[in-house]
Amino acid sequence: MSTTKQPDFSNLKALYINCTLKSSNQKSHTEGLINVSMDIMKSENVRVEYFRLVDYDVAYGLMPDMKEEGKEKDDWPEIYEKIMDADILIIGTPIWLGEKSSVATKLIERLYGMSGKTNKKGQYIYYGKVGGCIITGNEDGIKHCAMGVLYALQHLGYSIPPQADCGWIGEAGPGPSYLDEESGAKNNAFTNRNTTFMTYNLLHLAAMLKNNDGYSGYGNSREDWDDGTRWNFENPEYR
Repeated sequence: MSTTKQPDFSNLKALYINCTLKSSNQKSHTEGLINVSMDIMKSENVRVEYFRLVDYDVAYGLMPDMKEEGKEKDDWPEIYEKIMDADILIIGTPIWLGEKSSVATKLIERLYGMSGKTNKKGQYIYYGKVGGCIITGNEDGIKHCAMGVLYALQHLGYSIPPQADCGWIGEAGPGPSYLDEESGAKNNAFTNRNTTFMTYNLLHLAAMLKNNDGYSGYGNSREDWDDGTRWNFENPEYR
């Protein structure tokens, strides 16, 4: 039995965004698996927030507030505040035609639209935050969808721990989905193990980063790069 001391995760906040195509008055199988991870976090006294992106009026575009670009409505500024208030972001998505949902793509595009902002160290704005993903469906594609989501998050500045994804799929083609009793998904040992490991890996990395005030600003500051204080490639002594 492990004698590892139980960490304290109570200073962390996690945000789960479900990118299902269904509004909150409909059953979401992705939400079912998200709940497994959220329950683990809650048991560790982590503050948890959850919502479905389709319940918000999020405009297409890459500007921080698309109302300033002529759109009638855009709830993105409110969502962005929630994202920046969280140490961990977990994107949940169903699989459609072997890909993440169009809603997940929109979320990533809007995240990308903010990625040029910088933090107090001059680093890109998502530095020090941790990302993961949860995927469900009735066809192959968990790893493919996870690759796309996790690549996008790390490219924007999120840190990705080991095994930062989990998922469940049924047989190819029509059939029971995650929350359907006949699927037996809630008792699937492989899915439950991966969901548990993913959740704790997210917590461990987020705790390490938060307790160390994120990454050092040495060598990765956009502000230092822009003002030329550290780099001069015409000088052999540049550092």
